[in-house]
Amino acid sequence: MIRALAGAGASAAAVLHAGPALAPIVPGLGSGLGIVHTQPRADSVALTFDDGPHPQGTPAVLEALRERGAEATFFLAGEQVERRPALAAEIVAAGHRVELHCYRHRNLLRLGVRQFLEDAERARAIIEEASGQAIADFRPPYGIFSAATLRAVRRRGWRPVLWSRWGKDWRRGATAESIARRSSTGIEAGDIVLLHDADYYSARGSWVRTAAALPLILTELESRGLRSSVLRR
Repeated sequence: MIRALAGAGASAAAVLHAGPALAPIVPGLGSGLGIVHTQPRADSVALTFDDGPHPQGTPAVLEALRERGAEATFFLAGEQVERRPALAAEIVAAGHRVELHCYRHRNLLRLGVRQFLEDAERARAIIEEASGQAIADFRPPYGIFSAATLRAVRRRGWRPVLWSRWGKDWRRGATAESIARRSSTGIEAGDIVLLHDADYYSARGSWVRTAAALPLILTELESRGLRSSVLRR
């Protein structure tokens, strides 16, 4: 009996620890935990890009956005900013926002709070120094929070942000058309769209298809009377 109770207790603890990890696929759960999936904007959506900056992918995305006068938010990886700080500054100079993704791209379920905070604070310092912009939002690698890291994010004063739509552009079989279709079919004001401007942690060359999908996505937004804005509180 004691062994059974101990096992049940361990199982319950594991569920509590990993519960927030379901937020990307169960938006109602994320909303209940205070994780942002949409923003209350009547005339816009938020295009967001993870994993950069990338020496080819980020400039390609910036150019596609510039051509259409669109704004976006880039969740940056500190180890990549450390290699290419000028690209982080370029994103901000072009009128976009930069936010915090990670230093190293790791699943937070595998990190303790101390490991997480060391990683996140290292990245924050690098991103803020390179970009000249203060961090306000945090999105975890793979969109996965643990209960403890979600609490740590809130205590740090960062807003936990996920998404309401994604292009699944990291997949090897993705095409510009499939990315645009997943990202924008039925899109509505307030949606937050997840895309990637880098291929460090995904299929090689995936950023090429993302950049090619952007004009298609922006055309669909325009047809719906919407624009792309940066994330705002």
